[in-house]
Amino acid sequence: MTHEGDLDPAGAAGPRPEVIARRLADAVEALVELWTSAGRSVGPPLSAQQLKALTAVARRPAATLTDLAESVGITLPAASRLCDRLEAAGLLRRIPHSHSRRSLSLLLTPQGGRLLAEIGARRTRDLAAVLAGMTPLQRTALEEGLRALRTARPATPADRDPDDETGKPPFGHRS
Repeated sequence: MTHEGDLDPAGAAGPRPEVIARRLADAVEALVELWTSAGRSVGPPLSAQQLKALTAVARRPAATLTDLAESVGITLPAASRLCDRLEAAGLLRRIPHSHSRRSLSLLLTPQGGRLLAEIGARRTRDLAAVLAGMTPLQRTALEEGLRALRTARPATPADRDPDDETGKPPFGHRS
């Protein structure tokens, strides 16, 4: 429900951006819980950081420890300990780097790949169950709103593909 103080004082139709931002933050929190619960519901259960690390390695095969630390936003010692735990669980392997004797490459094990696939399937199933509770019109409106949000958000360095030498942001972002 929109209250008088929620309306945009500039006369634009609909609520002020701050009001929508609060509502969106609530929805994002619920979505994050749905998203992260998939990692906790598999065997072995994964923390959000472990899941983020496995996903980063899956997206960039043969990543180094430095690549992982930067991708996950942690220090090198923390990344090393994280790899120790993932390796002990049989989800990740460290092998000699093909170009540097001083570096190691990180690879998912077949078990790690299966676990990520299982988590992805669970996330899709759980999210589809939520979307099934919406009308087709609501799902279409959500899809259009998400597209508009992604287009309106400026691209950040994290959005760029590290192997893309053009420096262009991915599809869906404005420059």
